Amino acid sequence: MFLRAVNAEGEIKSKEYIAEKLISVIEEVGSRNVVQVITDNASNCKGAGLIVQQKYDHIFWTPCVVHTLNLALKSICAPKTPRTEEDEVIFQECHWISLVAADANRIKNFIMNHGMRLSMFNEFSKLKLLAIADTRFASVVVQLKRFCMVKRALEQMVISEKWESYRDGPECGTAEFVREKVLSAVWWCKVKYIVDFTKPIYEMLRVADTDTPCLHLIYEMWDSMIEKVKKTIYQHEEEESEESTFYNVVHSILVNHWAKGNTPLHCLAHSLNPRYYSEQWINGGVGRVRLRKDAEIS
Repeated sequence: MFLRAVNAEGEIKSKEYIAEKLISVIEEVGSRNVVQVITDNASNCKGAGLIVQQKYDHIFWTPCVVHTLNLALKSICAPKTPRTEEDEVIFQECHWISLVAADANRIKNFIMNHGMRLSMFNEFSKLKLLAIADTRFASVVVQLKRFCMVKRALEQMVISEKWESYRDGPECGTAEFVREKVLSAVWWCKVKYIVDFTKPIYEMLRVADTDTPCLHLIYEMWDSMIEKVKKTIYQHEEEESEESTFYNVVHSILVNHWAKGNTPLHCLAHSLNPRYYSEQWINGGVGRVRLRKDAEIS
């Protein structure tokens, strides 16, 4: 049920301001009818959530799971310029992903920003290249998934007779770059690898980014998602007993973001779900135990 929208134009969005707006609505519907307050992960929103928790001892604040997953994907796919030793390790292991994403973006822009090139692409593909806004969740993954779907069309385009017209034109350098990347098996392997190992994260994001209640699934979904990411990375690197440095970095990013968003409410909802008491669930994944033996849940 939609209750209210607030025009906050010109207001300072401090934690006190946000908390005031939340509390007024909680009082309107009755505090005993409220279990949970969800915001994004910004510090002012978190502060507002904690103010609400202090006022009402039975209401939990939790950060948005979708926003948390998106921040984790951004840390993996677009590592920031190193400022600390930890940032340096992440940058060294993950910077190649941002380079591949930049290549894909340059190819997309070269095709979509010119009517002739776009018309040429449309001759070979029924699907469109997506112009993804940076503010959209998992924008890098969405774009690379679409590249995989139109791979054959891109290859046919750059070896066509029409494409030869760019050999001597003013944009011959960019055209040659596009042709080189599109015909590079190594580049496509990197694209597929990114799509494969981020697939479990993206799938969890899609499940959580709905109006369907899923609080009781989140705790288990994080555990299963991390295991699937590990399996994909180890299979690609053909590692069995030895550790993967790349996976260790990805794992640390995911765990750090989960630690910031995990609350007793997630654990409680998990423990009250009958699904996780069945033999089928316990035997269906790595590291699953009966909930009474799970120290973290207890």
